[in-house]
Amino acid sequence: MIPLQQSRFRYSSLLFAIFCISFMASGCTQTAVNGADRSANSSTKPVSTQTQEKNNVIRLGYQKGGIIPIARQRGELERELGSQNIKVEWSGPFDRCATLLQSLNGNRADIGGCGDIPSISGIAAKQPLCIGSVQRPKLDALSNAILVRGNSSIRKPADLIGKKVAVNQGGAGEYLLLKVLEKENIPKEKVQRVYLSPNDAAPALYQSSVDAWAVWEPYVSIAELEHSARRITTTHPAPTYGIMVVRSGAVSENPTAVKAALIALSKDGEWLNQNTTAAADFMVKELKVSKAVAKQATKNRGPESYTFPTPEDIANLQKTADWLLEQKIIPQRVDISAAVCPLGT
Repeated sequence: MIPLQQSRFRYSSLLFAIFCISFMASGCTQTAVNGADRSANSSTKPVSTQTQEKNNVIRLGYQKGGIIPIARQRGELERELGSQNIKVEWSGPFDRCATLLQSLNGNRADIGGCGDIPSISGIAAKQPLCIGSVQRPKLDALSNAILVRGNSSIRKPADLIGKKVAVNQGGAGEYLLLKVLEKENIPKEKVQRVYLSPNDAAPALYQSSVDAWAVWEPYVSIAELEHSARRITTTHPAPTYGIMVVRSGAVSENPTAVKAALIALSKDGEWLNQNTTAAADFMVKELKVSKAVAKQATKNRGPESYTFPTPEDIANLQKTADWLLEQKIIPQRVDISAAVCPLGT
């Protein structure tokens, strides 16, 4: 058994390196190849609106994993936008969606990838954000799961009654747990939610401080392959969208650059879908995980395809937003149609 302190250190380091599992989800800018500092501290310094307009800059915030850091490694997005006289800068890495959204809110990035739950929560909190493009749910994806220890007596969701389950508050983990309980007709009050970030939740599960953990890739594969954890859920009862979230000010300042970046990101996603082996290799480099973990996580996540939201997507996201309000996860109703970025045709 891995000592708690060592395990917490490992997962704290991994979290700083990652994406949810996501759920997900990412953006596109590149520090100049001439040796500019790519660290989070230097790449997230505020850039004035005046400078941004003058240089036609788009700043892409990212968590490790997903499309944006792969686009950063490949370089095709930067070359494509460069041909349109758009300079790309990278902002990150961020440890989770919440800190990425804070960067957008603080005018340190223009576009970033997150899951729909934290994105809607940010919009509900009146952060100046809008929905740029979406990744539609994958009904058969295995990228999220409720995990238990390999020797646990818990075999099915009903066995969670009276147990402690680690989740990230207001995020993909809490959403997964609540939806599973809803599907199984289990009152949510009968299962204790323990709010922990992944770097704390992982050792808490392994050291028996909690009984289960609702989480996303690549944590799922790491837990299964390296710590003998097992899942008690298969597919998600309510699969979630990935969202490219945009700083509202960036849309008003330079909608052409924002739209061009979103289109270029979608092309990187299509490349990724056709090159899954290369995608796994990128994950090994980005996250420092084993090839086995990267291969399984890539397979479980499924295709990475982003598109501009259709009326059907907006209606689906509205249902999610309304459910979040009913569950009192967000403080007020979000009008999804009004939250879509006005990028024109």
